[in-house]
Amino acid sequence: MLPIDAAAHSSRWRGRHPLEKALLGLGLTVAAVCLPPWPGGPVVAAATLGVLLGPAGVPRRQLWRAFRIPLGFCFTGAVPLLFAVGGPDGWVALAPDGPRHAADLLLRTSAASLGVLLFAFTTPVSDVLPRLVRAGVPAPVVDVALVMYRIGFLLLDSLAQVRTAQAARLGNTGRAAAWRSVAGLAATAFVRAFDRAGRLQAGLAGRGYDGTLRVLVPEAAVSWRFLAASGALLTAVVCATLALKGLQGP
Repeated sequence: MLPIDAAAHSSRWRGRHPLEKALLGLGLTVAAVCLPPWPGGPVVAAATLGVLLGPAGVPRRQLWRAFRIPLGFCFTGAVPLLFAVGGPDGWVALAPDGPRHAADLLLRTSAASLGVLLFAFTTPVSDVLPRLVRAGVPAPVVDVALVMYRIGFLLLDSLAQVRTAQAARLGNTGRAAAWRSVAGLAATAFVRAFDRAGRLQAGLAGRGYDGTLRVLVPEAAVSWRFLAASGALLTAVVCATLALKGLQGP
């Protein structure tokens, strides 16, 4: 199991309805995208971090380990805005407004990523997918998603076992040996994927699979108090951003 999934299963908000957490996380993400990047991005990021580290109880180290990956993509997307290709200054030159545009994009995307992580760290996928059928998503689509979610973890576990076996047999002692190990790892993962799929199909057929996977979904009632608090937080974020923007002037 991935660390973020383990954290979601042990989250303080595990018992809350996914709709509550989805509205809060999606609301903060939309606020990060729609509000002015400065000071909207820092305000949204501060509010989201306060929720993650406070009521949600996400450990700081786990949050940083999960956030640094999308943060890297944010930096990667912002760097090209610093340069202009073609024009009188040469093939590649610094864009006149490049730093401002890059900073705006970085503020928006990093704050929006925190909003997505808020939902991911508090809501396991296994709690969300079965409820999508009630929301109108076709049952076969949800079944395929559940199966792929399960197979993904099985393949990750198989890859870890194969890598451990290769390391124990000195499969990474040199460059040539490392490349052979990578090739063997890819071949083994390919074969095991088909083997897992075949065994899964045989197991479902043996249990009378009729086209629908029936799983137990923990009951959770929507808390209107939580929704009201989320609405108040989003309103405070918008008002604080507009107030700070007004103090800065045009």
